[in-house]
Amino acid sequence: MTKTILTGDRPTGKLHLGHYIGSLKNRVALQDNDQYDPYVMIADMQALTDNAHNPKKIQDNLLNVALDYLSVGIDPAKTTIFVQSQIPALSELTMYYMNLVSISRVERNPTVKTEIKQKNFGEGVPTGFVVYPISQAADITAFRASLVPVGDDQLPMIEQCREIVRTFNATYHTDVLVEPEAMLPPAGLARRLPGIDGNAKMSKSLNNGIYLSDDEQTLHDKVFSMYTDPDHIHVSDPGKVEGNVVFEYLDVFAPDQTAVDDLKRQYQAGGLGDVKVKKYLFDVLNDLLKPIRAKRAEYAKDENAVRQMLKDGSDKANEVANDTLKKARAAIGVNYFDTLEK
Repeated sequence: MTKTILTGDRPTGKLHLGHYIGSLKNRVALQDNDQYDPYVMIADMQALTDNAHNPKKIQDNLLNVALDYLSVGIDPAKTTIFVQSQIPALSELTMYYMNLVSISRVERNPTVKTEIKQKNFGEGVPTGFVVYPISQAADITAFRASLVPVGDDQLPMIEQCREIVRTFNATYHTDVLVEPEAMLPPAGLARRLPGIDGNAKMSKSLNNGIYLSDDEQTLHDKVFSMYTDPDHIHVSDPGKVEGNVVFEYLDVFAPDQTAVDDLKRQYQAGGLGDVKVKKYLFDVLNDLLKPIRAKRAEYAKDENAVRQMLKDGSDKANEVANDTLKKARAAIGVNYFDTLEK
């Protein structure tokens, strides 16, 4: 039997290299494995939890995220790509699950606590943001996903989903919901790519990322503005590799790691300047992004076709989610009028 996989992204901006190495590259690999039935969700409702007063941001980036998916090779013939808000069953399942989870349990979720702190909400935390782990559980269970690719920081979200599944099935004496497992990145895959400014995380909100859609000149400017070793002032000075963003990127993206090791030795000994290392990284990244840019430009020529792809994926997702909802309603006993159906 194939295993259903669910992943997704919030449409709050174009996707960057951190997304590529952290999830997109692996999604492309998974869709070519006959063991899996992958679903990819554009989580616009989740994005609205902290962007409710700026819905245009979500509207504008919905297509950007879809184009990024297609440009890296996510194939709608192999992967169901859909839009969260177009699946009404998700909202109803969320409501049923909310009755099974206490406020204190949601507030204890470490991922939620961290993200609330990062967003600087103060006293104005939107309720939808606090309870989004419950909504996420609806997303996962609606498609009976048994595997959810995540990083370590998202493990508490999967555990909360598993708790909801167990509570629902026990309360309503059913096995309709599938308990998911976290699918951690393959060994050796970078979990988190630092920002070009040296920040520990590449982030859309910090605007410190290299986007998959960046043109060649923009890529050049970003690479040459990268944080290196502030004490490496002269070419002859010995330089530090640890904490040097350029070398961190080379460790992840350079196909010839022997050449990278040679550059590190030269840099640490003195005699190798930042400009040469950055030029090497620019060539590596440009080789990676050139075909992605080209595919994106082709898909962008027909935006209506991309929107139709999203609608087709959402129609397929609705069939699966509605089937799960029908079974959940029957388990709860709120299927009052099913016997009247012809």
